[in-house]
Amino acid sequence: MRGSESVDGGSAARSTRIHVVSDVHGNTEALARAGEGADALVCLGDLVLFLDYADHSRGIFPDLFGVENADRIVALRTARRYDEARAFGRELWAGRDRNAEILGAVRRQYAELFAAFPSPTYATYGNVDVPDLWPEYARPGTTVLDGERVEIGGRVFGFVGGGLKTPMNTPYEISDEEYAAKVEALGEVDVLCSHIPPDVPELTYDTVARRFERGSRALLEAIRSTRPRYALFGHVHQPLVRRMRIGATECVNVGHFASTGTPWALSW
Repeated sequence: MRGSESVDGGSAARSTRIHVVSDVHGNTEALARAGEGADALVCLGDLVLFLDYADHSRGIFPDLFGVENADRIVALRTARRYDEARAFGRELWAGRDRNAEILGAVRRQYAELFAAFPSPTYATYGNVDVPDLWPEYARPGTTVLDGERVEIGGRVFGFVGGGLKTPMNTPYEISDEEYAAKVEALGEVDVLCSHIPPDVPELTYDTVARRFERGSRALLEAIRSTRPRYALFGHVHQPLVRRMRIGATECVNVGHFASTGTPWALSW
């Protein structure tokens, strides 16, 4: 380690400073400022805002169907009445080209969001992202990684994108086996970056939604066996615990950037 290390942006001497964000969910204005004062920005996905559970007037869904219908589908999902929510969604989409309308809306968001990324940015996908579209919008200076490693300031960062299968059926959910293969491909890293957390109850429970989100057992096993300095992730917007240590690894939920607008800082 070169110099002293600070994880809160303090006054310790440092040669490299990284800002980390996750769950941007359409907050383009804050994203454009997120790299200020840093050598690089790391983004752990969920750029798209499909539906804001705190403000039902924001996102693709209310733009297409109105706030009243957004209120209803949020209520159904929050009550875990997923079959009813899916049936209601089918009613709303009847006679409409779902794929074309959603992709058009996602493209409009991506055009603004990718333009806001500073250079350099290292990014991976969240579970609500559409990976096939990213090559169209990622500009020079933005490096997209998934199951891959990169060196930043002399440290190795490993990236694992997407989420695991859930009843929500968001765009980039994959099988446990496929996810575990991406984690294994990283090998030993200094900083393990993922969209979803390791499968630890304190890190996966959302205190506002009052439910457990899916965490990865493969991430937890990698943390225990390879002992990275840090494991950084998002996905759970209001976690029971934002930070905890697992063995030698500091596990940090880097925040619901859509609401905070503040990146998490790592410097050394």
